[in-house]
Amino acid sequence: MVGFVRTIFMYTLVIIILRCMGKRQIGQLQPYEFVIALMISDVASIPMQDIAVPLWNGIIPILSLLFLQLILSFLIMKHKSIRNIICGRPCVLIRRGTIVESALRNQMYNLDDLLEALRVKGFPKVDDVLMAVLENNGELSVLPYSRTEAPQRSDFGMQSPENLITDLIVGGYLLRDNLALCGISKEMLKGEIVKCGGKSFDDVFYCYVDSEGVFYTQLKEQAR
Repeated sequence: MVGFVRTIFMYTLVIIILRCMGKRQIGQLQPYEFVIALMISDVASIPMQDIAVPLWNGIIPILSLLFLQLILSFLIMKHKSIRNIICGRPCVLIRRGTIVESALRNQMYNLDDLLEALRVKGFPKVDDVLMAVLENNGELSVLPYSRTEAPQRSDFGMQSPENLITDLIVGGYLLRDNLALCGISKEMLKGEIVKCGGKSFDDVFYCYVDSEGVFYTQLKEQAR
């Protein structure tokens, strides 16, 4: 009976802890979140299996892991550089129908796995893919050429412009490499921010530019 009550208590505690960590599916967990979830499950199982172990021996480590997860999440949310170190960066594996071999090597991503992921997404032909990005959670995001979409614009005698989107500011952090890639100066970008009511890069929550040079800018709540 004691073991049953302890199990129910630890089960309830783990559910509460996981809810405090945020709403995520297993496949959407970042590596550090996945490790913490595994450690919580292992720590919780110890007092459930052995009634001689005090419950505090499981509760304190679980609360410590929750505190660590909340601290890391806060730092990752506020500092792009820390996010890059802990979570890594999204990596472009296919650009304009061409596989980026160096990116595959850097990510230790097998070509067979890439082709399998494309088939699962419904793209058996690599040259149908405008861009494929390996996200931080291991998912492959695929942006197809518009000619492969249904209905096709060409069916109506319309041109099919390929519109690539490039992130410029994410969470107030300026992506200088992307800025140089698009040939956009800081002064030009700041001018777009001023048009939206912002004063500096720190006022911007998210900003991108498309292939046609059209900017999208969303200011932070406190800067609106």
